[in-house]
Amino acid sequence: MGLVQREMEQAGLTTVTLSPVVGLTAAVGVPRVAGIEFPPGRPFGQPGDAEGQRAVLSAALKVVETAKHAGTVVDLPFEWPEPPSRVRSSPLEPAPIVTLLKRKPWLVPKLFSREPARGQSRWVSRK
Repeated sequence: MGLVQREMEQAGLTTVTLSPVVGLTAAVGVPRVAGIEFPPGRPFGQPGDAEGQRAVLSAALKVVETAKHAGTVVDLPFEWPEPPSRVRSSPLEPAPIVTLLKRKPWLVPKLFSREPARGQSRWVSRK
């Protein structure tokens, strides 16, 4: 993501990364990092928590507004609301692509060959 962000910054767009691993993210040279101590894969918070997600988004935008130079690292003041032992590492139901590939495993090689980008209509799951 850092490479994409640097390109965007060179084009005049200001960017910020939400990251649970600030040191590692900053080490790859992203322009601005907003550190958030949420589980990996959930930088905006819990599913269905629209108010909490808006608060995180607002804080991230504030970093964009106040961090005028690249290389800025800001720790956001949010805490995950449940103990680490209760955090699920996988969703309650699999993503649609996972469901499709379980039903049609022969599509996996096509996925890795990037063929789906050329023929997306064949990938649409029709129930």
